[in-house]
Order: sequence, then C-alpha cells, then structure tokens
Amino acid sequence: MNKILVVGAGFAGACYARTLAEHGYSVAVIDKRPHIAGNCYDYLHDTGVRVHAYGPHLFHTSNQRVVDWLSRFTDWTPYAHKVVARLSDNRKLPLPVNLDTVNEFFGINLESESAVRHHLKSISEAIPRIRNAEDWLYANIGKELTNVFFRPYTKKMWDLDLSDVDAAVVQRIKIRADRSNLYFPNDTFQAMPTNGYTTLFSKILDHARIEVSLSTEFDKKMLDHFDFCFNSMPIDEYFGFKFGRLPYRSIRFHLTQHCIEEAEPHTTVNYTDDGPFTRETWWHNIPDHWDGKSAQVLRSVEEPCDYRDNDDERYYPVKSSDGSYDRLYEKYREEAIGLAKMNFIGRCGTYQYLDMHQVINQSLSHCQKWISENSNS
Repeated sequence: MNKILVVGAGFAGACYARTLAEHGYSVAVIDKRPHIAGNCYDYLHDTGVRVHAYGPHLFHTSNQRVVDWLSRFTDWTPYAHKVVARLSDNRKLPLPVNLDTVNEFFGINLESESAVRHHLKSISEAIPRIRNAEDWLYANIGKELTNVFFRPYTKKMWDLDLSDVDAAVVQRIKIRADRSNLYFPNDTFQAMPTNGYTTLFSKILDHARIEVSLSTEFDKKMLDHFDFCFNSMPIDEYFGFKFGRLPYRSIRFHLTQHCIEEAEPHTTVNYTDDGPFTRETWWHNIPDHWDGKSAQVLRSVEEPCDYRDNDDERYYPVKSSDGSYDRLYEKYREEAIGLAKMNFIGRCGTYQYLDMHQVINQSLSHCQKWISENSNS
C-alpha cells in the first residue's frame, strides 16, 4: 500500500499528505480550485495589502503539538485578534462581552469582575435545561445583550433563529467579566504565519513524494490507480446526495479599496443591524499584511448565504438545536464505513465545525493512527 490519493489541498489534506510522504508513501494531492491552501488561501493585492480570499483566518491554539508541527514550515508574527460590535447609534463595543461592554451598553460604572458577574447574573434568565443557543445566552448574559449582539448576527449568519441553533455554536465565544478584549482570550498561542498561509502550505506540500494537481475534480475512477484515498470533499456529494443534502453556509465577500484616512482602526467590526451583512475586515490592520507604501487599503464586507447560492462554496456546516443535520450526516458516515479504500477527512468530509488547529490536530492524529495500522500492508 504505497500510492495514496489525497483529495483537497486545505489543512486536512496538507497534513495527511506531508505525514504520509515522510513515512515513505507516494502521495498525489488534487484540488478542484486553482490554488492550494483551501479556505486559508491568501494573496498580495496590487495595493500591497495581503488579503485572505475566503475571509479572515486567525491562528490561535493552546495545543503546543500543533504549533511545533506548523513551525517547521513557517515563522510567526504575534497577533492577538480583537473585535468590536457596531451598535445602531454607531458606538463600537468590545466583543466578546466584557466589563467595558457591560458598562458602556448599560451606562453604568462597574469596576470589578465580581460586580460584572453579579450584574450579568441579575439580568440572566433561569434556564433549567440548555436546549439551544438562545437558552445558553439568556442564561449567561440575559435577553437584552443577546438580542443586540447575537440574535441579528446569528439570523444572518446561519439563516436560523438562536432558538434553532445548537448551543455549541455560541459557547465558542467566551464571556468575560474583566477588561480583556481578546477574541480568543484563553489560547496561549496567537500568531499569524509571517509570510502568509499560501507560503506556509507551499512548504508543507514541498516534498519529493508529493505531487500536487490543481483545477482537478475528483473522479471515482481515480481510485483504480491508488491503494487508498483520504477525501476531504463533501461526503454527501460523494454519495450523490442519496439521503439528502447536508446544509452549509457560505459567504460572499465584497472587497473595496479605501484611502488610509477612511480606514477603521479595528481589524474586524461586527454588525448588529438587520441588514444582509455580518462584519467587515480591514486587512492592513493585521501585522505583515500591508507594506505601508500605498495610501490605499482594503476592506472586505461579508454577506452570508446558502452554499448553493455561491457556486457550491461550503464554509460552515449548519448545526441545528434538534440535531437533525447531524443525524443526516450519520447516515452518510455509516455508508462510508463500507468503503474499503477511503477515509473522509476535514470539515466537509466529517461535517464538523472545526477551527484550524483542531483540523490539524485531528489530521495528524488520525493519519498517524492509519499509518500504524497499515504499516505491514
């Protein structure tokens, strides 16, 4: 078992390909897009600003194993991401909710973490059983903060009300009682690849036993030429949607050019209104993303949509509070167990809402396990 096909050149595919190559396998990587790096793909715009083509990818983790592995292929530039939410009166408050958010929103002057916790408890709902995202937010920050900071954004992002969204989706956002305004306050490592993600991927895939073919669609006939396949394509698409389509949200990006004087000082501004857009990103505010020579900078505004309305670009698997979509995925997963020469990997292959570091850790672990189990094949 020496020839391996890897479908997809995003983080899952790249991790599998590199690990397999380093263990003596010959690996062919294909991707239907004309570039490597999957949704992490970035490029240098004519303005001298680096843009992430599929929205901001901000690396953060507390998993040193993942950091050590990636550090073989990149240097790092420290960057701790911060987000503000723009209210209807144009105030911009820190998000996730923290001490300053509470004070500015309610017009009060709390000074200690204990006072903030007491205030949040006083406005929170007593929810005996958390059934969905609405319950979790009501139980932690109350109705008023929920309905301003989360309900409109969630409806736009997921095309679902908070009451229909799995609680795990909002539990990723940490509520703070102190003044920390970091978006990922608990992660010990927060940085960006110094020369961008595309360069990082180029180095991961730069191995004598790896061959990369871009603008190449997967065809089941390809399997005849390989001993095994790790496939990150959407699992429902592979099976011809025989049980129905798994829902994904996608994003349309509206990129505009601005004079530096017009630019926001913030990297990301979330919108709390009922309009179609969720947030904006000012790329020059991320370290190493602007050479400072041009007076023009770039802003991306995001408009969520169904993936079928955006050239089948799948970004986020939808997680409903009733678990119906996960049950649909389970039908495909059970179908995949019968495939002798294939494992499904990555976000679309396993229908999981994963951060980059989780994809990398999962891929490294599963690939090593497969190698150990098949070392004598």
